Amino acid sequence: MTPQSYLTDLFSLEGRVALVTGGSSGIGRAIAGALAHAGAKVVVVARRETELAATVEELVGDGCRAAWVSADLGSRDGVRAAAEGAAAVYGEPDILVNSAGINLRPPMGELTDEVWDATMAVNLEAPHLLGQRFGPGMAERGYGRIIHITSQQAHRAFVHSGVYGVSKGGLESLARSQAEAWSPHGVTANTLVPGFVMTPLNRRLSADPAKVTELAARTMAGRNGLAEDFAGAAVFLASRASAYVTGQSIFVDGGFSVH
Repeated sequence: MTPQSYLTDLFSLEGRVALVTGGSSGIGRAIAGALAHAGAKVVVVARRETELAATVEELVGDGCRAAWVSADLGSRDGVRAAAEGAAAVYGEPDILVNSAGINLRPPMGELTDEVWDATMAVNLEAPHLLGQRFGPGMAERGYGRIIHITSQQAHRAFVHSGVYGVSKGGLESLARSQAEAWSPHGVTANTLVPGFVMTPLNRRLSADPAKVTELAARTMAGRNGLAEDFAGAAVFLASRASAYVTGQSIFVDGGFSVH
């Protein structure tokens, strides 16, 4: 066996179908691209059609197989419609990546019911509903990969963690529950935990040069994260190589969490 064939056997996603929410920007877009270039047929789900079309056009231009579904993940009906629309493109997914999220961060004393409900709907309930829709099928087929994108706020509170931190902490617990339910049947469920990444979701902080510099200094790598830093970890968690990794929170943060 050549080194190339060994790596292909271990990490290739050829023949797999992936659904990536929030896949039209930031970390989600980078992961969608990584999975597609590793051979998966990828369906990108997000709200904005212009960004979705641009993402898929780029992937198709690179020779990848990709499609998009526009959906609002803020309601149960919207999530269910997104799931059925995505499954209709290439068939039932083998890989589910929950990267869609909203980052509303009012001080705790100013937190309204509306902000709480909106955050929990997109950041926690949508991944749960998608897991309920696709997890059992993955288990029946004997292969599945569920990957959630969480946050440092799942582990520590800072810069008005508020309901955002609660939703991400819940998402890590959801991954463990999904792992308990389905890992005996070949389905893994894990989370990737970013540090501070220069994406549209973090626009509020990335617009402050002093804060950006301060956050970079908190890492061991000496820089803030980029969306493409998640490509390798995502391919690993989506592939055969990660068959014995489940229920885990894997930090992709330049050492931010341990510095």
